[in-house]
Amino acid sequence: MHQKIATSFGPDLIAKLSSLNCEVRGCTKTLALDQYVIPAIEEDWSTEYLAPIISIKVVDDAEEAIRHINSYGTGHTESIISEDLNAQNKFTASIDSAIVMINTSTQFADGGEFGLGGEIGIATGKFHARGPVGLDQLTSFKYIVSGDGQIRL
Repeated sequence: MHQKIATSFGPDLIAKLSSLNCEVRGCTKTLALDQYVIPAIEEDWSTEYLAPIISIKVVDDAEEAIRHINSYGTGHTESIISEDLNAQNKFTASIDSAIVMINTSTQFADGGEFGLGGEIGIATGKFHARGPVGLDQLTSFKYIVSGDGQIRL
């Protein structure tokens, strides 16, 4: 969360998340926003909780956010919520993930949403399938080239 909106937006966000029984963990700056925030530990920044838990880090600028995400992110899906076109462009160019979203929920990072049919899995590597994996991404190709002595010049 950008420091410019942390004090105006952060408390409302944390209150709403808390009212939905979502545990909020945060950095020192996030702790100052609400008494119910639990101090984040190093492991929290790289954890996919599979539970109603969120970790919030207050950052000074987009560059700090990008460094944080590239250090701790999964390489699967990241999202920026911003009206600043320059920040959006910098974010999408700098984040190394299979899916980078602008002003939308990461819940849309799904094979069915992308028209891949039933999602078989996900992949965060950079070779072959990356992102949602459908049947097409599991297909390999075999090229058969037949000639009669042709050469490439």
